[in-house]
Amino acid sequence: MPDNMDHIITPEQAVTLHGLFLERVNRTPDAVAYRYFDTHQEAWLSLAWAQIREQVARWQAALLRENLAAGDRVAVMLRNCPQWVMFEQAAMSLGLVVVPLYTVDRPDNVAYIINDAQVKVLLFETDEQWQALRTAIGQLGCVQRFVSLEKIVGNDEPRLQCADEWVPTQAALQPERKRKRDELATIMYTSGTTGKPKGVMLSHHNIVYNAYAGLLTFPLDKDDCMLSFLPLSHAFERTAGYYMSMMAGATVAYARSIPLLADDLKIIRPTILVAVPRIYERIYGAIHAKLEEAPPLKHKLFTLAVDVGWDRFEYQQGRGAWSPKLLLWPVLKHLVADKVMDRMGGRLRLSISGGAALPPKVSRLFIALGLPLVQGYGMTETSPVVSVNRVENNLPSTVGPPLEGIAVRIGEQNALLVKGPCNMLGYWNNPEATAAIMDKDGWLNTGDTASIGASGHITITGRLKDIIVMSNGEKVPPADMETAILRDRLFDQVMVHGEGHPALVVLAVVNPEGWTQFAKGIGVRPDMPESLRDTRVEQQVLRRITAQIGEFPGYAKVRRVLLLSEPWSIENGLLTPTLKAKRARIFARYNQEIVRLYEGH
Repeated sequence: MPDNMDHIITPEQAVTLHGLFLERVNRTPDAVAYRYFDTHQEAWLSLAWAQIREQVARWQAALLRENLAAGDRVAVMLRNCPQWVMFEQAAMSLGLVVVPLYTVDRPDNVAYIINDAQVKVLLFETDEQWQALRTAIGQLGCVQRFVSLEKIVGNDEPRLQCADEWVPTQAALQPERKRKRDELATIMYTSGTTGKPKGVMLSHHNIVYNAYAGLLTFPLDKDDCMLSFLPLSHAFERTAGYYMSMMAGATVAYARSIPLLADDLKIIRPTILVAVPRIYERIYGAIHAKLEEAPPLKHKLFTLAVDVGWDRFEYQQGRGAWSPKLLLWPVLKHLVADKVMDRMGGRLRLSISGGAALPPKVSRLFIALGLPLVQGYGMTETSPVVSVNRVENNLPSTVGPPLEGIAVRIGEQNALLVKGPCNMLGYWNNPEATAAIMDKDGWLNTGDTASIGASGHITITGRLKDIIVMSNGEKVPPADMETAILRDRLFDQVMVHGEGHPALVVLAVVNPEGWTQFAKGIGVRPDMPESLRDTRVEQQVLRRITAQIGEFPGYAKVRRVLLLSEPWSIENGLLTPTLKAKRARIFARYNQEIVRLYEGH
């Protein structure tokens, strides 16, 4: 166990997630719990733990008036803000089960989840959300109370109340219920890249233990500040960015939005950053876009800084030899690395990436420039963190060793199996799906293929369901190929197809700037849709793809490519709310074009 852990609340002291909150308030009532931007005052404001407790009492009183029974489900569909925490803690204090919803999800998906969980109270934020919900109001008969943070003009729905009217101005916190660690705390619906979302049932202990095991790996303290911008409906943000911070007494600042993230990083100057790869990829892309406009000398200096910085990292990790060029680092740090780190606030002492694979070129750049960036692995069904690299033992090509108390092993077809206190209770109302993923001994099949090195580090090698079985019997892991192809900045999104076919084809969404440059270079008009289908374009693009996948076996050849200009998004139903591609839906959308690609082959 690391030193100086006295300030951290243990699972035995917390027992439940509401118990964790009460312990934190009792220990540090005057410490800053949350910072947020108030749009009315146009200023960043702070809330202490004792102030949060007062607000929780008000939300608790409002929920009590709804006459709900312990075990009833309530849902929250807010962006990250203090009210998210207040509502959830109030609900958990009464033994209610919280169902988080994505603010950007489609109404039919939201309606499905609300019905499946039989949600009694739904808290949301804006009039825009309400107008979307109204399109599915006929499917929301189980909801007895809708609560909006904003005032809804022209409201004709008797079940809808504004929070200002629904929540009393003052209330006292009710006497605490008996803390039961194995009680159901939340149902978190997985995004579902195929089929309907499944409700993952997590107990209080599942999450409390996971947060604590994370802190055994990376101790946070009261001086730490975390910038929260991944949705709290995402298991990774909820455990790492909410409960871990509460457990350690750190401050959480809620970012205003992803477009304003660059500004918020400079204003908040966080010490801890928890993000999915897409965020690091955006920063990486912005850095390289600026470099392309920079003079050649600046470009060379940046490349040198990354090369020397990487050698320095490998030397510090005990994997590389010392070299005289490492003496250049103080100068390169001052001229290059510090400027990049200042754009991220200049105080980061730890950055964690999870939720999907981090492209090697991206992790290499940030690590080389001095950001302590570690990659981890997990899934909603494991509360969610299974493994993570340690700063002092960081193998960026892996997702690190498992957290303390979590056992892993490799099963049939190289599937990664996980067992431990963080494994879910099961899927809500779905015993068949539960039995399919978890055996009678408690081993959970992640559905990912992996290998475990001698050091205990886990390497994710692919996805069982996503393995392409070609008509010649060869098996291809598309995720690895897609990551390789995306090294070419001509592409923003890529998908490999070939199930049951003798050859592979690629669907690729082009980067707008990259496409303009590329098209002009070979003499076609970038603004003409038919240019994407030009045979000269396809030949050149196939050459570029072939250059990126040279390390793959000979049978893994891409024969045709379908170029697309419209990105896959949540809005057009081709990405999940956690930004994972819905492979089946994408292939269905472009089925006719894919059929044409294979014609005559």
